[in-house]
Amino acid sequence: MTPTHPPCGLYRTTRALEQLPAGRLVMFHNHGTPGPGIYLPRAWALNRAEWNAQGITVPGPEWSATLEPLAAEGLYVVRDTFHCCDKQCVQFPKGQLVQLGYDGEATPILFIPEWTAKGLGFPERGTRLDPSRVSRLDRLAVAQGADAPKDAWVH
Repeated sequence: MTPTHPPCGLYRTTRALEQLPAGRLVMFHNHGTPGPGIYLPRAWALNRAEWNAQGITVPGPEWSATLEPLAAEGLYVVRDTFHCCDKQCVQFPKGQLVQLGYDGEATPILFIPEWTAKGLGFPERGTRLDPSRVSRLDRLAVAQGADAPKDAWVH
């Protein structure tokens, strides 16, 4: 059986590729011109990565199979109470609304939205999360407004 590329989405590199070291947040696309490739974040807006238009073509499915899949950025609910890490710095109670984002090294970060006089607000700073704890979150389906920026990477 011929190896195939993983699905399009967020990943953490586990092997270097050209000038890109292992341990980086990337968006992988299994199609495109000149072929499947990875894209680096160029900036963050509202705790979500914005991606470079220019990527790096991967050498083949054997390399892309080494990518570590990550949960999608977005809004989640805490399934059961847990702490951010073994040091128990921050506790996230069951039912808490959180926003999941990542830094450039693909470390998960939880942001706690707050009600304000102008509606739901999202802080610029969050809490780093042990990657094994992301599985304790349930993703929320959220409608996208007509005036929301279009994400060229979602399809």
